[in-house]
Amino acid sequence: MKKGTFMALVCLGLMALTTVGQTSGKKGTWKLVWQEEFDNKAGFDTTSWSKIPRGTADWNNYMSDFDSCYAMRDGNMVLRGIVNYTQKNDTAPYLTGGIYTKGKKLFTGGRVEIKAKLQGARGAWPAIWMLPENAKWPDGGEIDIMERLNSDTIAYQTVHSYYTYKLGFKDTPPHGGINKINPDEYNIYSVDIYPDSLVFAINHDYTFTYPRISTDKEGQYPFYQPYYLLIDMQLGGSWVGGVDPKDLPVEMLVDWVRYYEKE
Repeated sequence: MKKGTFMALVCLGLMALTTVGQTSGKKGTWKLVWQEEFDNKAGFDTTSWSKIPRGTADWNNYMSDFDSCYAMRDGNMVLRGIVNYTQKNDTAPYLTGGIYTKGKKLFTGGRVEIKAKLQGARGAWPAIWMLPENAKWPDGGEIDIMERLNSDTIAYQTVHSYYTYKLGFKDTPPHGGINKINPDEYNIYSVDIYPDSLVFAINHDYTFTYPRISTDKEGQYPFYQPYYLLIDMQLGGSWVGGVDPKDLPVEMLVDWVRYYEKE
């Protein structure tokens, strides 16, 4: 490793540690202001949630409103990825379920926490993430609270923006991290959204901080604005790879969602 590269990494590490200290020391306690317990057996609350429509990206090209992709069970919102055996008018080989709060429930700052259990399968790509209500991608940013691939024992937490995606600044500061999960159990995925930083954790175990920095480059920190939440059971794509239909159906069980603000 070149000396200059090593010193740059040291500086980044010190900056991250400094940010953690500043963030953890911010005054005020978290106050629960909204929660979704998914305890209505008849279905999810349509005043807060809608089914995600199909699109052309890897993450939503199998998205469906087919009832078999959704269930309410034992206080969980269950989102499934299945083989398309029955929907003859739909040429997609697989169908997936996803819900979001777009146009209904928005989050500006605060802490967003989700408790979920993820079944593993080849090609499974469940995700919990946030997008801006009033800005196009990637200018308005993207906050990935959880992405898990296949049957991994880790999950990814990442941010995207014009700065990271269009300009390519993914390491100054680092725009993502990984953390271990309990693959057969429920895990809690969270992000704290401040005007000057995002702080990620899994099971309250710190993952990484993405700070606002001083830069003349465009779009480095667009994250303090109204965002909506997406929770979806995705299948296949260039990142996760191919799907093994023998592993399906696969389920994502969401126990609850909680949103806190600083008092």
